[in-house]
Amino acid sequence: MASATYRFSGPVEVPRVETRHRRIVTKIPVPESLEIFETLDRYESSAMHGQLPVVWDRAEGFQVHDPWGNTWIDFTSSIFVTNAGHGNPRIVEALREVLDRPLLHAYTYATRVRADYLRYLIASTPPQFEKAFLLSAGTEATECALKLMRTNGWKQGKRRPGILAFEGNWHGRTMGSQMISHNPEQKAWIGYQDPHIFHLPFPYPWREDAVRDPRAFFRTHMSELLQKEGLDPEKDLCGVMLETFQGWGALFYPPEFVQEAAAFARARGMLVAFDEMQAGFGRTGKLFGYMHYGVEPDLLCCGKGASSSLPLSIVLGSQRVMDLPEVGSMSSTHSANPASCAAGLANLRALIEEGMIENARVLGEVFHARLNEIRGRFPGHIRHVLGRGLVAGVHFADPNGKVDSVLASRVCEKALRKGLLLVHTGRESIKMGPPLVITEEGLMEGLEVFEESVAEGISEAGR
Repeated sequence: MASATYRFSGPVEVPRVETRHRRIVTKIPVPESLEIFETLDRYESSAMHGQLPVVWDRAEGFQVHDPWGNTWIDFTSSIFVTNAGHGNPRIVEALREVLDRPLLHAYTYATRVRADYLRYLIASTPPQFEKAFLLSAGTEATECALKLMRTNGWKQGKRRPGILAFEGNWHGRTMGSQMISHNPEQKAWIGYQDPHIFHLPFPYPWREDAVRDPRAFFRTHMSELLQKEGLDPEKDLCGVMLETFQGWGALFYPPEFVQEAAAFARARGMLVAFDEMQAGFGRTGKLFGYMHYGVEPDLLCCGKGASSSLPLSIVLGSQRVMDLPEVGSMSSTHSANPASCAAGLANLRALIEEGMIENARVLGEVFHARLNEIRGRFPGHIRHVLGRGLVAGVHFADPNGKVDSVLASRVCEKALRKGLLLVHTGRESIKMGPPLVITEEGLMEGLEVFEESVAEGISEAGR
């Protein structure tokens, strides 16, 4: 291991790659890159580290370039941010206009670009979304939704600020967001758990009762929770927060499960909120991922692909709910930053006007068909191919059915050396999410590399 910044060995000699979309002409990791990793190791918290050992120098469309002549097909979208493509020309031009003005910051004072963006955003989204609150990070957005759900509950006369969430879901790294998230180890630092946040089991595809009857699965566990905690949902529950799909493995709920949860909430005066950080802005082949479920939320939390570039997150809701906090009580230093608003407006226009969402839908069918062919070739090692549109989670297991994180990491390393960037989750899954501008040719070339990498990873393990 050349540096603690990443887990992979290197630099090593790798076969030269020269295709239309990939170019690998050095050892991997690049020897000259080690100084950069060592500097980061020395001066930066190790909590920032753990990604594949690539130094990004330039990124355009669905390709990433380093300073030493290597080019990768990007199946990460910078971890699901660059939906409209790296360096999208509309976004670059919009940012150039802001820089040329110049207007780099305005706190919460009014700007034309902020008004233009909000007008277009509300006009382009479903009618229940009448107002928006702009922030910088996804965790801020989910914290905001938590506050709005509880504020709405208090206004309705609820006696407790109860929130329903789900096992395995992830909503951010700040305190409220981690409380709503489920992973007990990752929030142990807090020292206590909010007694009014409750987690229900997630309907994983390997849970037979959840697959057999998703509605009954929700009702059964909801009833058990109410009895165990002594809750009256009419008085003790204010809202429900759903991550549109579980990020680590592209795990969607059965639609019937979501419909049952939404119906339960609505009948009891609870708000329904979706965390769309990874699912929003065309990623799943629809403008928002929740649209696959046949429900309409009260609150929508968005980020990542909202700008395809600069920090921008959003909470969308009705005027009644969004105006519950007092004037000035939810502003943030970088809320509605003019550069972020310019990027957000250019991004949304590009996604809608250039057909990128439809491209995600059409290529998504090709994407998942090909991934399932690969699964069919390695049935003893690929347990599930999950996801929709241009997001997929490939789940690995050994021939005995035990989850196999080692093979997943090995496949990521193999692909890196061949010119393909995958999302290395560190567990038994590999995530894939190319920019929505990818061509079918580029998509198929990337999947060919993935298949080769799986075959080599299995072969080297002697399995």
